[in-house]
Amino acid sequence: MTIQRRSNPKAPDANGIEKKIKRGNALRQASAWRGSRVPLLVLLAGLVVCAAAAWLVLASRDAEITETLAGKGELVAPEPRVFSVPCSEDYDNHQRYPGCTPLKCGRAVTDAVVTREEAQMLRRLAERGLSLAGSEGGASILDLHSGALSMGKQFVNIYRYFGEQIGEVFTQEDFQLYSDVRARIQAVVAETFGLDPALMFLTKPTFFSRINSTVAQTQHDEYWHPHIDKVTYGSFDYTSLLYLSDYGSDFGGGRFIFMDASGNRTVEPRTGRVSFFSSGSENLHRVEQVTWGTRFAITVSFTCDPAHAITDPALP
Repeated sequence: MTIQRRSNPKAPDANGIEKKIKRGNALRQASAWRGSRVPLLVLLAGLVVCAAAAWLVLASRDAEITETLAGKGELVAPEPRVFSVPCSEDYDNHQRYPGCTPLKCGRAVTDAVVTREEAQMLRRLAERGLSLAGSEGGASILDLHSGALSMGKQFVNIYRYFGEQIGEVFTQEDFQLYSDVRARIQAVVAETFGLDPALMFLTKPTFFSRINSTVAQTQHDEYWHPHIDKVTYGSFDYTSLLYLSDYGSDFGGGRFIFMDASGNRTVEPRTGRVSFFSSGSENLHRVEQVTWGTRFAITVSFTCDPAHAITDPALP
């Protein structure tokens, strides 16, 4: 007897099962894409933001310095390298002193006034003095005229605080070298700007500075802000800096930057190099933050007003 089997219309055939499986896989893949699309888009957005930020950083670095007025590897001698700029109106708000008040403004650099050996001797003088104390932040000051010395977050008078011990730190020869160097700097500033050196006077503050990458603890440590010396100090008519260490080998960062409307221009410190300029707003400037090592320099400032004159320092 032959038994006939009837087909079950509710049972799916093989082709139908395969189609359902494929459709299910497709739905699962679509769901997986929808689930992963949000974090992927966030990742892509993050990459775009990072790329844009990197571009802005690079662009800002490119725009930071438009011209190097004197590189560390150059020897600017025998004549100063002079860059003239128009005088600002600042001087109209102050009493004028014929033969001294700036009629010709600008900035200049020379490596022919102070020898490298003399600068190294002055650096050792600064190191001895600053070894007695120092700031908790990145900038420490030693002023041989007033005796001001950074100590923690304040200043002390080095001559009073250390008393007779000072004779073991400084010598008469140190102070004589300091005075000789000051006189030479005054002479080159006067000659460059067409002044009568007898009508220029040393003024305060005139000081050694030691700057490193230590985090700032006080406003005094934030040396990198743009400023105008005539506004900040009042008595300044001419500012000079004698560098006692080398950019790129003794320290990183720490370049002196003139901030002009047409771009920023820098002087790279070199041991024995003197940079000087008229102190008005024609020479808005700042110092780059030091990123490593230690930068030593002396700021020597001059006034045309005899009421603000100071004398060379001397041992007590």
